[in-house]
Amino acid sequence: MKLLNKLTLFITLSKLGIVLLFIIILPFIVENIASDFTDYNLKQQKAAVIKNIETNGVEYYLDGERSYGSYTMLKQEYISLEPVRQLKVDTIETSRRLVERDTLVYRVLSYTFKEKDKAYLLEVGKKVTSISEYNKPLQRIALYVLISLIVLSVLIDLLYTRYLLKPLQRIIKTKLIRQTFPFTQGAIPVKTNTTDFKYLDSSLISLMDQVRDAFEKEREFTANASHELMTPISILNSKIENLMMQEEIGEQTYEKLAELMITVNRLKRIVNSLLLISRIDNDQYSRDETVTLSVLVKQVIEEIEDRFEEKGIQLAIQFDEDVEFTNCNKDLLFQLIYNLLNNSIKYNVPQGSIHISDRYTPEHQYQLIIRDTGIGISSTDLPLIFNRFKKVHVQRSSGGYGLGLAISKSIANYHNINIEVQSEVNKGTTFTLYFPIYKAS
Repeated sequence: MKLLNKLTLFITLSKLGIVLLFIIILPFIVENIASDFTDYNLKQQKAAVIKNIETNGVEYYLDGERSYGSYTMLKQEYISLEPVRQLKVDTIETSRRLVERDTLVYRVLSYTFKEKDKAYLLEVGKKVTSISEYNKPLQRIALYVLISLIVLSVLIDLLYTRYLLKPLQRIIKTKLIRQTFPFTQGAIPVKTNTTDFKYLDSSLISLMDQVRDAFEKEREFTANASHELMTPISILNSKIENLMMQEEIGEQTYEKLAELMITVNRLKRIVNSLLLISRIDNDQYSRDETVTLSVLVKQVIEEIEDRFEEKGIQLAIQFDEDVEFTNCNKDLLFQLIYNLLNNSIKYNVPQGSIHISDRYTPEHQYQLIIRDTGIGISSTDLPLIFNRFKKVHVQRSSGGYGLGLAISKSIANYHNINIEVQSEVNKGTTFTLYFPIYKAS
């Protein structure tokens, strides 16, 4: 999962967690707020009553009566004043009161004071049900406000996160995803104010420069090595040929020189193969040609037609499409198909067969299929056949597949062609080439 998606998921889930937690504790919060607000109102009413008494005296309320009581029409609030024998501790509590034969639950503030050496008890009460009737509307309003704030904060967080990670996305696209080796152009630094991203970008640019320098040195070494290796091999080859042309050498010496010539020629082929792979990997061939694949295959067959006859191999060709492959190197493609057909002949059984066909896949991608009835490849060796550093031995052969398949793989990669191999021992091998050509659906 991408970093941006992870951050988005975390931000969303954390906000949802906050909303869920708030929903759980919201009733308790609203209830406490309502209770505290009620107590505050009771204290305010008490202060107003005491102020009136200090100004007008207690008779302002008693009016010649022994006690005073008053309540609203719906009995939601009440106030009472009566004399007591002694002062008591002031309290605010929830208790029951009898009002006109109705027992109701009030939040009551009790306050005792002295007026003209007499003790009085003042009670100010508010009905509990009138307090809680505002809880649900308050909870609803608080929840709406919270959700609105959460949605707004999520949007702000997502926008800021995208803005913050945009340099990282550009670094990934320009330095990793869109880069192909060898690097042909110098990397352009990404503009960012984030120190970590600057460090990452500069580190990647430094690594790319080091890789480019190492690649150029390797390319230079390859060019020099090709010249230095081929020169002594050519000299050795010429000297052996001159020795073999001398009449005074004996037959035994001639045979030894012939064996040595075979070894030198084999060494020359190996050097040429390695140099070819290196040049392909180093992008030293042009790709500005267009070939018709069916025609190219027939040209390869004409080149090695005598080998089919030598081994008595039956060849079947079935092309349903005349497909053109653009932006390619014809000589390299010729070498690719030549190597695959050559292996199909070399490791086929006497009087065997080779079938060449083409088709479009269900995904409309073009395939070229080469199927033989040869000795096959074991499942343990199959993953190694394209590896130039691994020698895979085959049945009834003193050698292996050599560098032919390694060259084929390099050519295929150079043209963005995928090679798929299916094989079974003593039943044959199938090479399938997936060309980057798509049929319009």
